[in-house]
This record gives sequence, C-alpha cells and structure tokens, in this order.
Amino acid sequence: MSSITSEELNYLVFRYLQESGLLHSAFVLGYEAGINKCNIDGNLVPPRALITFVQKGLQYLEMEANLTCQSDVDMDEDFSFLQPMDLITKDVCELRQMVKEKKKNLNGDRDKENDVDRGHEIEHGRVKEKERLDREKERERDKERVENEKEPEKQHESHPDKEMLTVQEEKVNSKPEENGVLQGEKGPEPMDIATTSASESFEIPNSDVTILEGHTSEVCACAWSPAGSLLASGSGDSTARIWTIADGTSKGGAQNGPLNVLVLKHVKGRTNEKSKDVTTLDWNGEGTLLATGSYDGQARIWSTNGDLKCTLSKHKGPIFSLKWNKKGDYLLTGSCDKTAIVWDVKTEEWKQQFEFHSGPTLDVDWRNNVSFATSSTDNMIYVCKIGENRPIKTFAGHQGEVNCVKWDPTGSLLASCSDDVTAKIWNMKQDKYVHDLREHSKEIYTIRWSPTGSGTNNPNQQLILASASFDSTVKLWDVELGKLLYSLNGHREPVYSLAFSPTGEYLASGSLDKSMHIWSLKEGKIVKTYTGNGGIFEVCWNKEGDKIAACFANHTVCVLDFRM
Repeated sequence: MSSITSEELNYLVFRYLQESGLLHSAFVLGYEAGINKCNIDGNLVPPRALITFVQKGLQYLEMEANLTCQSDVDMDEDFSFLQPMDLITKDVCELRQMVKEKKKNLNGDRDKENDVDRGHEIEHGRVKEKERLDREKERERDKERVENEKEPEKQHESHPDKEMLTVQEEKVNSKPEENGVLQGEKGPEPMDIATTSASESFEIPNSDVTILEGHTSEVCACAWSPAGSLLASGSGDSTARIWTIADGTSKGGAQNGPLNVLVLKHVKGRTNEKSKDVTTLDWNGEGTLLATGSYDGQARIWSTNGDLKCTLSKHKGPIFSLKWNKKGDYLLTGSCDKTAIVWDVKTEEWKQQFEFHSGPTLDVDWRNNVSFATSSTDNMIYVCKIGENRPIKTFAGHQGEVNCVKWDPTGSLLASCSDDVTAKIWNMKQDKYVHDLREHSKEIYTIRWSPTGSGTNNPNQQLILASASFDSTVKLWDVELGKLLYSLNGHREPVYSLAFSPTGEYLASGSLDKSMHIWSLKEGKIVKTYTGNGGIFEVCWNKEGDKIAACFANHTVCVLDFRM
C-alpha cells in the first residue's frame, strides 16, 4: 500500500496556505521545511489538493465504518453518514458501533411510523363513514337552501363595480412604508457604496485592454519604469519580464511576441522552480536599472536591455521587499531571515546588515537617502540609519504582524498596517502612534499615501491615506484628524493592491474577486472597472497617468488605457 511522505505532506500544506492567501505563513513553512529543495513539480499538483486529499480520507473512513462483515449489514440498507469530527477523533470500531446504533434507531422509528400509519387508516375509515351519513342529511337541506339563495345572488351580480372600487381605494390609500420605502429615509454615504451592478456600465472595453502573455505561473508584482514605456513584471515561474508598451491607445488582444518583451531568467534551465520565485521588484529613480528580489534570498540588478548586472547574495531566506533610495546609490532588502540589508550598488557589495527583528522582515521603506523603516511578523517597526548600530526609533503598538510600512511624501509621517485589523500613523517626535485607525473588520494587507499635499506635484490637494483589507473594502483616511473619510465597498473578496493616479484624482484597487476598480475621489464612485480571469495581486499607474497595469493569478499582465 502506498503512503504519503512528510515532504509531500509539507508541500500540500504549503500550497494550501498559498491558495488561502496566508502568504506569510506559506513563506515561513517553505523556508523552514525546505520546500525549495524538494523534487515535487508544482505544475502537477492541482488546486485544493490538500482539501481533496483530506476529504477522500474521510470518505474512506466513512465507507469502512459502514461496510462491516456481511452478516451484520444488509447491503440494501441506507448508508449512514457520519460527522467529520467523529471520523477524525474515533477509531473504526467506535464508528461501526455508531453506524449500528443509527440503523437500529432508524428501524425503530420506522416501526413506530408504521403503527401510527395503521392507526391513522382505522380512524380515517371511521371519519369517512360519518361524513357519508352527514352528506345524506345535508342533501335534503341543500334543496331548500338553493331556492332561497338565488335571489340575493342576482342582486349581487348586478353591482360588481362597488367591490372593485373598494379594492382600488385600499391600494391608493396604502402607506409608502408598505412598499419598502420610508419617506425621509437617508441613503448611504457618498462613497460608502456597493456598486457591483452599477459598475457594469463602466466596464473598460476590450479595445482598451492589452493582455501580456508569456509567464507560466502567477504574476505577483509589476512596476512601470519612471523614465518611459517599460513595464516590469515578476512571477512564480522564476522570471521577471520587461515589456515595451507602445505609446497611445491599445489595440486590444494578447501580445507576447519576442520583439516587445525581455525575459529575465533567475534560474538556468527550466522555470517554475519555487526557490527562484520573483517576489518583489523596483526601478531606480532614473529608470535605468531594475532590481528583483527572489525566494532564493538573492537580489539581482538588471539593465533595461535585460542584462544581469550583478547578483547580491547574503540573505539566508526569501526576500519579501526591496526598494531603491531616491538617489539610486543604495538598494534596501528585507528578508525572511529577520534582517534588512543596505547594498552599495556601485561596489555591488553589502554595506550594512540590520538584525533587530525577532521574526521575518515583511516590508521596508526609505525615509530619505540614508534612513528607512522596517516591519515584521514580530509586531514591531524599527527606523534605522546607515552607520548606526541600533534603531534610531522603535514603534511598538501593533498586536499582530505588520504587513506594510510607508512614509508620506515629506518623510515626516509613517503609516503602518497590520493583521491586528488596524492601521496606525507615527512620527519621529513621539514613541506612541499619532492616530489609531480602526474601521476595518479584517486584516489590512497594504496602504498607500496619495501623491498630494506638501512635497508633491499637487500641493494644493489634501493628503490622504488609503488602506486595503481582507474585509473586501478600501478606506480613505484624513491623516490630520485621524478620521475615516470614505469606505469604498465595491469588491467582494480581499483587496491586495492600491495605486493612486499621478494627479491624485483617481485610485485603482485590485482584488482576489478578479476585478480592478478605478475610483474618482472627487465624485466618490467607480468610474471604470475591469474584470479578468484571476485574482489581482498588484496594480500600478504609468507616470503619465493614462495606463494602468494589473498582474493576475492566471499568469497574465493586463495593460488598460485610461481616459475620462
């Protein structure tokens, strides 16, 4: 008889965590169990494999409990279904006894039902006989009654309009609330709306969509070059790709020709090696270099023509986040090995490793060219500076994993979001958070600052923080007052990605419900929407604000033309 190995079971659990959206748990299990070293081809494992495996096992136990020896069981009898927890917690002998008791009770109930039915038949016969005698007597009375009723019926038939008029008056006089509408009842907040049906009229036409095909696994990251029409994407197929997107409007359809894409292979030979998953990527400020982070713990720097400039190796676990500083001389990486590293791009060597966290580093973000913030599964946030051996600031306050940290455009406020269902705003002048934002009902996955207010190209507009959650909503916050401005309720599944347009007028949100919504912050509604064929992991705008890219779980990248 074949049996499952611990390696195979670990892989099934790893895949289950990934498919359930528990990406951090999946990364930790993969790292500790050495999933990257196993010989299992992930392409051969179907979705929901662990669930199917467990269900089959429960069905086998249920069948085994029912099919005891032939002398005990009549094969024509009903199959007895058992509760999953009974199947898990009891052995076969106990399960067989439960089946016997169930069938014994079932047979007893059937005997009682038969006795009751026989009693009902006898009683029913008596009733029928009594009814027959009563009908005989009634016939005689009816003959006299019919003649007396003929005249009143004729009078009633001659005035049918009175009854109709009464019914019509009742309908006219009915109160508004009886039709489900209360007068004076207030509607929802301007942006506190669910627009699933209304958004159909704002669907982006196929003629404005370019589908980029070529990846052979889910695409988890994408980023436009700040310098031109290049779009980078990173995938679980061990590659990143640089797509050249033509200016002007899309012609629609799929594009995957060799002339408009460069494939950046992170492994020699066949792809889809899980240890080489491209988990994150970022362009430098000039758009001349692309940095990628991988599950193998290495960061790589590529030129715009697809050449590998250097490989940066020091981390001992997957890289979760990676950022260039504004000047472009340092690259910052955060890893599952609990550390963050600043790399000197010119010398292609690490400059300093920061080992403060007690759990995997989930996110990093530069405050300026020499200082930055890190967040971790240990619930902590540290602000670090190159040359300093200890954090220059420690922010403690979250009660769950801190998924994302982002500095505002001036570097004075730091926003964070966590599995503890809160987002918080901090500044360097105090240890405690400035604002505690508590309106979401599930984990908050990511946050974004609007490109507005002081220090931006849109200084006269209000600075806003957006947060996206597993509760399927996006919320916009007034950061001065720490108050909720609007709740955007158009999605039906967890929201994984947010991106403001360069002008700050629009916000794009991508969800596991396969849809991307574009919200007008001025009008407070969805103005455009696109539905693809897989969950969306990231969305991003180009610098001109006329194109949006979205990367999907079904291995594609979509580029959408946006014009109002």
